[in-house]
Amino acid sequence: MIRLTDIDKFIDSRFQRTFILKGISLEVNPGEFLTIMGPSGAGKSTLMNIIGLLDEPSAGEYHFFDQPVHKLKEKQKSEMHKNHIGFIFQAYHLIDELTVYENIETPLLYKGISAGQRKSMVAEMLDRFNMVAKKDLFPEQLSGGQQQLVGIARAIVGQPKLLLADEPTGNLHSDQGKKIMDIFQQLNEEGMTIIQVTHSEENARRGKRIVRVVDGALVSDEVVR
Repeated sequence: MIRLTDIDKFIDSRFQRTFILKGISLEVNPGEFLTIMGPSGAGKSTLMNIIGLLDEPSAGEYHFFDQPVHKLKEKQKSEMHKNHIGFIFQAYHLIDELTVYENIETPLLYKGISAGQRKSMVAEMLDRFNMVAKKDLFPEQLSGGQQQLVGIARAIVGQPKLLLADEPTGNLHSDQGKKIMDIFQQLNEEGMTIIQVTHSEENARRGKRIVRVVDGALVSDEVVR
């Protein structure tokens, strides 16, 4: 599903080249639940943004469903991101001016899905996350945990093939974080491929595989027992 080959990401200044990622090669199969771990500044979020088509590598090859992403035009990459990838951020990134319902609906509007179908898809998410009573509230009226649930609902409403979660429980207290991880495990059991970045060993062990990044390089790749 995902194949990264010798991925570099660097910034050139006048006198030197600074590497954020160096020589990353990684394969992820459909249905995997992969965790990326490493110290702050190791390049984890940059790697996630490259996988999620939000950033481009400086060198190397990226294949997504056998498509050579590194050769695609911006419009093709945008379509691929829109149709196949859901992204969850630590900072929620909800749209303050939109209600819970409208936030969840937003990706379906970009996909051009009909009004009737949007209504039933959003209703299913509201029901799944027990948020029917909160559908007309705005993000500022919700707790952090509730905002993150809306973020997850928005990310998965379009049934993406790949779900990317960058420190999804970082701003939550432990009970809320546990609930989010339960949802991820359930989604994975339903067949969704998930890649998460986390500092939590406990959350990492919820997945099936852990790769560790240090100073922009992949240093280990272990299957979770």
